[in-house]
Amino acid sequence: MKEKLVLEYTINSSPKVLYSRLSTPGGLAEWFADDVFLKGDHYSFMWDGTEQTAEVAQKKENKYIRFKWVDEEDAYFEFRINIDEITKDVALVVTDMVDADEIEDTTELWNSQISELKHVIGL
Repeated sequence: MKEKLVLEYTINSSPKVLYSRLSTPGGLAEWFADDVFLKGDHYSFMWDGTEQTAEVAQKKENKYIRFKWVDEEDAYFEFRINIDEITKDVALVVTDMVDADEIEDTTELWNSQISELKHVIGL
């Protein structure tokens, strides 16, 4: 049974710049996977020679994008960009469906990936 893991990161970047890193093969390949290819509506993510395929389930430009894994039922990950109305701080909310025994490891992995994303953006 998968559980929903929700993590929030403050990223002081414009939503447009951030969204391009979250939604394009080139942007995702900079920080999320070793390489990313778009074939039709399917994104192929490469990690250490292993390929996983996802399709975009939902998206709204500069707001959010949800990828659904093709080979796993009810498995998806989502990037949502929230802007604080008062401070104008930009937050990236990552939602991932993970096995209960993998929450800690997955959290550490996301922390590492988001650190790389910030580096790529120049933060």
